[in-house]
Amino acid sequence: MAHNKITLNNRVDMPAIGLGVFQTPPDATTAAVEEALDRGYRHIDTAAAYLNEREVGEGIRRSGVAREDVFIETKVWISDYGYGATLHAFDKSAGKLGVDQLDLLILHQPLPSRFDLTLDAYRALEQLLFDGRVRAIGVSNFMPEHIDRLLNETSVVPAVNQIELHPYFQQTAVQKVNAEHGILTQAWSPIGGITSYRDAERRTFDDPTLLEIASAHSKSAAQVMLRWHLQQGRSVIPKSTKPARIAENFDVFDFELTTEQLAVIDALDTGVRGGPEPDSITLEAYGREIPEA
Repeated sequence: MAHNKITLNNRVDMPAIGLGVFQTPPDATTAAVEEALDRGYRHIDTAAAYLNEREVGEGIRRSGVAREDVFIETKVWISDYGYGATLHAFDKSAGKLGVDQLDLLILHQPLPSRFDLTLDAYRALEQLLFDGRVRAIGVSNFMPEHIDRLLNETSVVPAVNQIELHPYFQQTAVQKVNAEHGILTQAWSPIGGITSYRDAERRTFDDPTLLEIASAHSKSAAQVMLRWHLQQGRSVIPKSTKPARIAENFDVFDFELTTEQLAVIDALDTGVRGGPEPDSITLEAYGREIPEA
């Protein structure tokens, strides 16, 4: 599906919609991945720290979809930052996924208190890219100051910066910096799922503005939010384990939001982050051992 492709800054094509598996229990991951691939998804986003890479790989194999037709994205956790440790992190992730090459490998978080380790980790990603073991490299949750320092001290511009982004938290400054450098903005929690348990009184799914737009297109609020991202050039990785929701989240290519509707959604931004502040991520607070393959 050509309309489901985004070309990264190194000319690699990536499906714009992927299935996210953050907080998906390992025993539910394989079935969710298999269902998504059956519904037409060709992009799966996981991470070493999710502890379900092995099950993602099993879901891909069970789906019967050829490996070369599935875009696999995963992330290196901060405990494996540093040049040698990050090279080994690739081996661990690839081994669990059961593949020789990853399509996109990104750093899961900046590590501001040890940015030297962050830089060494990224240099390892550059080496993996040079060696052909990954097709593209990137970062996640990097703020403008992190991106600027990374670009000043490394050689390869990240292909992707995956950040929390939904109608209630749009990070326009980060999006602007990404765009200036040709870095694709990829949205995690793209339909605001994080709002459901951080603030039960204010959920994107219940927003009257989104529901009104959804009604006008005979779609759901979730589908409207995903369409908003896609029309503004972003990649999205909605998460679900429910077959009906997995299918619904992919059914967003048969309608178009108007310029006015896009602007109305833009105006919903509250500036309130749902996930942790990037500068709060430290090895002391968030370090965890990532098991071997």
